[in-house]
Amino acid sequence: MKDGETLVSAGGGSFELGFFSPGNSKGRYLGIWYTISTETVVWVANRESPLDNHSGVLKVNQEGDILLVSNTNTTVWSSNTSRAAANPVAQLLDSGNLVVKDGDDNGSEKFLWQSFDYPCDTLLPGMKMGMNSVTGLDWFLTSWKSTEDPAQGEFSFRIDRHGFQQLVVMEGDKIKARAGSWNGLRFTGYPALRLNPVFQYKFVLNENEVYYDFTLMNSSVFSRLAINPLGTVGRFTWMDQETWLGALRYIRDRSIGLMVVFGGLNWNAMIGDGFLKYTGLKLPDTSSAWFNMTMSLKECEGLCLKNCSCTAYSNVDIRGEGSGCLRWFGNLDDMRIYSQGGQGQDLYIRLANSELGITRKDYDNEGRNEDMELPLFDFMAIANATCNFSSNNKLGEGGFGPVYKGTLQEGQVVAVKRLSKNSGQGLNELKNEVLLIAKLQHRNLVKLLDQTKSKLLDWHKRINIIGGVARGLLYLHQDSRLRIIHRDLKASNILLDNDMNPKISDFGIAKSFGGDQGDAKTNRIIGTYGYMSPEYAVHGKYSIKSDVFSFGVLILEIVSGKKNRGFCHPENHLNLLGHAWRLWIEDRAIELIDDLVGAFTLSEVLRCIHVGLLCVQQRQEDRPNMWVVVLMLSSEILLPKPRQPGFYTDSPEADYSPSTPCSENEFSSTLFEAR
Repeated sequence: MKDGETLVSAGGGSFELGFFSPGNSKGRYLGIWYTISTETVVWVANRESPLDNHSGVLKVNQEGDILLVSNTNTTVWSSNTSRAAANPVAQLLDSGNLVVKDGDDNGSEKFLWQSFDYPCDTLLPGMKMGMNSVTGLDWFLTSWKSTEDPAQGEFSFRIDRHGFQQLVVMEGDKIKARAGSWNGLRFTGYPALRLNPVFQYKFVLNENEVYYDFTLMNSSVFSRLAINPLGTVGRFTWMDQETWLGALRYIRDRSIGLMVVFGGLNWNAMIGDGFLKYTGLKLPDTSSAWFNMTMSLKECEGLCLKNCSCTAYSNVDIRGEGSGCLRWFGNLDDMRIYSQGGQGQDLYIRLANSELGITRKDYDNEGRNEDMELPLFDFMAIANATCNFSSNNKLGEGGFGPVYKGTLQEGQVVAVKRLSKNSGQGLNELKNEVLLIAKLQHRNLVKLLDQTKSKLLDWHKRINIIGGVARGLLYLHQDSRLRIIHRDLKASNILLDNDMNPKISDFGIAKSFGGDQGDAKTNRIIGTYGYMSPEYAVHGKYSIKSDVFSFGVLILEIVSGKKNRGFCHPENHLNLLGHAWRLWIEDRAIELIDDLVGAFTLSEVLRCIHVGLLCVQQRQEDRPNMWVVVLMLSSEILLPKPRQPGFYTDSPEADYSPSTPCSENEFSSTLFEAR
């Protein structure tokens, strides 16, 4: 068959085989398309090797290979038929399947080769998506590079065989979206897959193969699944409108990351000795899950309970009373709560007995009215509380993402922190903050946020803030059951209640130390420039002295009303630390005081500046511990002479720009319940 000629499918003429050029491309490809929609190409032979002219020829040799040759008689593409036949014949079936078979086997479907075994970007009725362990065939869809280049693109749509099989969209070797695992009725992340008048579907899993396929209920209706160059998968159906109707799109997404600062729900691994049942869920990522097809749910629970690494379990098949065992180890990633009943699946998440008892009472509205350490909030309740995360309810934005004001059904006002897909921080940091806030108890650590407002801070309020933050840090470093390094202490993470008492917040990147551990090192430097200590910003080393440095910056900001980062001075290139240091050594420290503080006690202000400079000294061993800081702030003991501060000149950390006006610091005032 030459370029310009076509082969129409036998039995109905639904498909056509021929040469084409997509869009404005000059390359020539051998492909199969719908006769009702010639621009809808469903399979391409030489997708990686286009012909550069119209002289291509399609042949079938004596061995049964389909060959695409150029005008120089060079083979551009070959079917590489696995076995020979006495009388090989190539035929385009009305299913869109190009096959090679033995012409002497009339009516036989024992094909020597078929295009359905080598999909491109489209799944047609009768095609399989999965794999066969006997033949080694792996059936999956791959996107085009672009609408004008059918070469294999970045995205694939396939059944992931790691752990328990699940339907996924991948970008390269990374999962970008999941339709989820098969539960006997549908994929858990594809609740719209239901009985319908257009097509029937099935999922087969046995010792030889695993695959998904579908067949049409009506031969006059055309329907297909396809993945586009952007990685979006959709079903398209031709319904007499002379166009394709798209539906049931798989959107590339991120898993839900959500935290209520009132306590929060820890969706990740919480190791303990009991399980709490959640209903209506898209099951977590099963790529590392363990499964057994015959075990009962009760046996599954017992098996999970015996393994301290098992974090959750569920049925494999939800039909009837349910069967099979599916277990997770470690984090539970990419779950979703479905608002409509019957769409999701039950999941049993492991909790500690103490947490399990509290949350069960709270969930069932039973038991005593006591302060719940980890109350349960489902996603829909939080969505309703925040008017579906309305921009009108947005309080601000941090490293994780936006923070919203919400009102629970019983009238309680909360702040909701939601993980953004563009966040530089992830689920581990979110989980870290939930756990630390839940476990730490101190009057200067935040528990419950309410509304944000701004108030003028006089000196009495400022000295109270300095003392309160110091006591809060001392508790973290020395007196709490966990020894915590905050690592991101800054003005915007100090919240104020109605009485202007300070509360330390945002424990997303905090680290806990055990035993006699004094410091640690990381290659991932995260925090806020202007507050980072030199040893952390440059070498990744952090300790309690890193927090002391940040606290010193905070003191100088509170006294001066200026931010360290971005501070400018008309006479020099010093940042706020350098400016304070120069004023101190020139005996002009009083000039650092904010004009808006009102009446103040000079000795108190000078002592605060002195302590602040001691805290920001270059060498960490020169900086005092927080118990010493608290003592120095609350007494009249003689203070040592401060040495040169770290990062005291203009630098990338200071983010200095001579043309940028000096900026005043701002404090968020927030209502909450003290702990």
